[in-house]
Amino acid sequence: MKLLKILSAAFAVLVATPLAAQMQPVPDRTEGEGPYPTLIVSGATMVEGSGAPPMGPVDIVIEGDRIAAIHGGAAPDAVRAGAARIIDAKGMTVMPGFVDTHGHNGDPSKAGQPSYGYKLWLAHGVTSVRGVSFYWGPGQPDLSDTQRSAANTITAPRLFPYAAFGDKWDRGPITTEAEAREWVRWAKAQGFWGIKFFNSLEPALLKAALDEAEKQQMGSVAHLAQPGVQRVNAAKAVELGMDGVTHFYGHFESLLDEAALPTYPQGYNYYDEQSRFAWVARLADQVVEPGSEEWDAYIDHLVDSGVTLSPTFNIYSASRDVMAAKNRDWHERYSLPSLMDFYAPSATNHGSYYKDWSTEDEVAWRKFYRYWFDLTKEFHRRGGRVTAGSDPGYIYQTWGFAYIGELEMLREAGLEPLEVIRAATVAGAEEIYQARGQTPPMGTIQVGKLADLVIVPGNPLDNLKLLYGTGHTKLNYETGAIEQVGGVRWTIKDGIVYDAPALLEDVARMVEAQKAAR
Repeated sequence: MKLLKILSAAFAVLVATPLAAQMQPVPDRTEGEGPYPTLIVSGATMVEGSGAPPMGPVDIVIEGDRIAAIHGGAAPDAVRAGAARIIDAKGMTVMPGFVDTHGHNGDPSKAGQPSYGYKLWLAHGVTSVRGVSFYWGPGQPDLSDTQRSAANTITAPRLFPYAAFGDKWDRGPITTEAEAREWVRWAKAQGFWGIKFFNSLEPALLKAALDEAEKQQMGSVAHLAQPGVQRVNAAKAVELGMDGVTHFYGHFESLLDEAALPTYPQGYNYYDEQSRFAWVARLADQVVEPGSEEWDAYIDHLVDSGVTLSPTFNIYSASRDVMAAKNRDWHERYSLPSLMDFYAPSATNHGSYYKDWSTEDEVAWRKFYRYWFDLTKEFHRRGGRVTAGSDPGYIYQTWGFAYIGELEMLREAGLEPLEVIRAATVAGAEEIYQARGQTPPMGTIQVGKLADLVIVPGNPLDNLKLLYGTGHTKLNYETGAIEQVGGVRWTIKDGIVYDAPALLEDVARMVEAQKAAR
């Protein structure tokens, strides 16, 4: 009984507490140089984002916040002579700035200064983030952070705020279709770009909200959690007009083999996250086989609907090896002690569910991932859009590092390296701008596009580990020395050049300061 009370209280805190109430304000920007009248990124190999093969060397000419020209070889001498700055990127790869389609940044118990997450994102080449939501509850700084980032008065990626359906306002719960539409119009008027649905709605309310969202040109994405999946699984959600599905929720409930509803084990309790997440992996045992007629029909249904999948593979990766997750290379220097406290097994912290995590649980999750990978790869192969989202701040997934982990897992799922980069760049940009009927101003390296770029030593198409802030461990065969290579060198957002290693040093100082204070 005591444990049940603890779990119920934890759930109430998760869904109701304005977590950003004690968040510190983001300081004014002191990092980054530019934008320049003329900036040239010189001599790099370009991976331009659409899926085209690498090409180089190239000189990319940037004027202000826009790409003005791309020259094979070198820019004309007159252009180079007039440049305010030339970045020597020989031996490096330049790509469009990355887009994280699943971001959060609001919990003072984990990281009370939002610039901690913002700097880690930028240090890993992430120049745009969709917040789903950045902060919970009314009166939070989602919109002010968005405006300040757009004006480049804070050090942060470009921010696209979504609000959880029914959140942010103070007019009580939504119980009618008219109220659902009213909330959507209200959220649009406030400046939110889209809506995240947690699947606790009756289908009629969800349909009304999605219909109004389409009229208001707002995006929609769903976390189809178990409490509502019996009413709306992923197959039903896309029929009602959902633009995107994140995580795995709703897919396997759409593919059950011998029952109309999932079969839960004896003693199952959704509020006990150990029970919830241990059981989820066993759901793979209840679905049709990959490649079966039913499996193929479901994937065709998703592709035909035009839905986007943002799987966030990384956020559950600890479930298949929790020891590895808690000992990642970056935790000692870049994960705040308060964040590590939150990650540790807990009866109350969301996502800290491995209180008695067993070999059997990890083996079950490895099987679950095989099914989930197969579904995502086949969806992508048939023309479905897949994007990269990291859902940081939970389950040993620290900002920035978690995003690169997601790129590695997209590769593990079967996407080719160029397809992974496309998911991380133009696909994410298109998902964000699709509801508005607009061509995204970023996501590819093209003349006229925003100057959002990531520059990294070496070729991440050969090894995505080069993108981690901690770099990649490699033997130098000439000297016999073990070296750390890679790590993003520069991130450019709106033509402003950020020194990625310097941003990481800022974060390391935050970590050291918190350790010293303890």
